[in-house]
Amino acid sequence: MAGHGESASGLVYNQSFKVSFDYPVHFARNAFSPGSDLLASVLDRRGGERPHKLMVVVDGGVAGKHPRLVADIEANAAAHRDRVDLVGSPWVVAGGEHAKNGWSDVRRVMESLGRNHMCRQSVVLAIGGGSVLDMVGFAVSLVHRGLRMVRAPSTVLAQCDGGVGVKTGMNEHDAKNYAGTFAPPFAVINDSSLLPTLPQEHWIGGVSEAFKVAIIKDAGFLDELVAGASRLRERDIGTMERVVHRCAVMHLDHIGGAGDPFEMGSSRPLDFGHWSAHQIEVMSGFGVGHGQSVAIGVALDTVYAARTGLIDEAGMRRVVGALIECGLPVWDECLGRRDARGELEVLVGLERFREHLGGRLTLAMPHPLGRQTEIHEVDRRVLADAISWLGRAARGVMP
Repeated sequence: MAGHGESASGLVYNQSFKVSFDYPVHFARNAFSPGSDLLASVLDRRGGERPHKLMVVVDGGVAGKHPRLVADIEANAAAHRDRVDLVGSPWVVAGGEHAKNGWSDVRRVMESLGRNHMCRQSVVLAIGGGSVLDMVGFAVSLVHRGLRMVRAPSTVLAQCDGGVGVKTGMNEHDAKNYAGTFAPPFAVINDSSLLPTLPQEHWIGGVSEAFKVAIIKDAGFLDELVAGASRLRERDIGTMERVVHRCAVMHLDHIGGAGDPFEMGSSRPLDFGHWSAHQIEVMSGFGVGHGQSVAIGVALDTVYAARTGLIDEAGMRRVVGALIECGLPVWDECLGRRDARGELEVLVGLERFREHLGGRLTLAMPHPLGRQTEIHEVDRRVLADAISWLGRAARGVMP
């Protein structure tokens, strides 16, 4: 509560206020077809003067796999011209992790927003993978201190997790998401019709985030993932739609209900497995994708949890086996790499994670599977043993 007080240096007035955020996450098919009313309805959500000014940015990988997408967006806007004022043709940008490396694309987006006189009531729609959503979202959050942003994630990973959250992130200083902002979207459109054209790596990569949240929050969901592992690997769209919906809602419930949406505290339960995942991405020069890195990180922390008595051995084997059956990796050579002193290089990720958290290492761990606890110290010898175990498991030798 705001009010006057005193300190050793004199009078002090403590300012206090709350800001409420809300945004819808739509689960749909063919959201941008000319006959769909969804986009226009999303832009109308807060009322205001019509038509609503809209700029669209599309991931080049998505545009290549969906050659009608740009034309469909233009036709959709034309069909709803009383509500949608499309600013030029949708702008196609290069996708992939390099979109988050460097600032040239961020500046180009900001310059385009300026040229088109986009104001705080204007809307930017970004369609693409998590890297494009992060890059465009970061740029949009800086112009006029934030325009309205609609995200349309195009990968399983982004639809499950990053695309529905409240953060943007850019890679800098050899660290994943070193720079970024908290910028809740105006709305999210999870369009499952964008998923079937994904290469297998991106189709299955996002399932690692579902395992992550299930392992620490929902044993029933974990059972479903284990039972559906082969269907997910074989690209069953109905199974994937159910996984995406449940995973996204669990992330949203945590963001909205855990009391720390802007991560002011030192606990990051939704970063289970991520301390090593981010380090693997950096060590591999981002050659190992985020989803695959998270799968490895989740497997590593699951084995560590078993080795320290937090979960039982059978449960650990069931999780690692299901990850493998899905087609997700549980090992990369980065895990075994050592520096000149003989130290495992991946352990640098622990220190980076501690620094990111604000000084105290706090790692989420399952205890038991489906429930979460926190640890603040890591036994490096046990961790090294877990890494060795995973290396053998990845070679088909379940110790």
